[in-house]
Amino acid sequence: MAALLDAASLAPSVGNAQPWRFVRLRTPTLREAVAAHVDAENARAAAGYAEQESRDAYRALKLHGLREAPELLAVFCDERPAAGHRLGVATMPEMLRYSCVTAIHTLWLAARARGIGLGWVSILDPDAVTVLLDAPSDWTLIALLCLGYPEAPSDIPELERRGWQSREPLVDRLFER
Repeated sequence: MAALLDAASLAPSVGNAQPWRFVRLRTPTLREAVAAHVDAENARAAAGYAEQESRDAYRALKLHGLREAPELLAVFCDERPAAGHRLGVATMPEMLRYSCVTAIHTLWLAARARGIGLGWVSILDPDAVTVLLDAPSDWTLIALLCLGYPEAPSDIPELERRGWQSREPLVDRLFER
């Protein structure tokens, strides 16, 4: 984890603000509280599918490894970092959050290079997780991540392997003007 966090901390950021704040979830009771919260949000999301077939397909997905992953990491954005002196933020304040995403991406690449999997849990209430983790009110939750060695390494994303959604071709995503 130290090597992965060191790599993530080298990510580029707007104005060199380095707004990412990493919170490792180490306490078993806290980890379980976060997992229970995500399970409740997951059940609520499943209920949102009108058709039984879609609900069943959704429920069959493994959408988090919060109880199995050896490492859980929350990534927050400090919306008012002292570093960077607000350079580049006056016109595009969202760049602070994008900078945090570059740190997450850098972390993911460093993990993949070591054969470690990273899952990004997004079925949650960010405000509730912020409270559970006792994060400062001027931090914004960007990601809740599960890290660990996968049961079976694969280059195909889990949701694609389970038939939820295949990757779509680049030609459908590339536009030229």
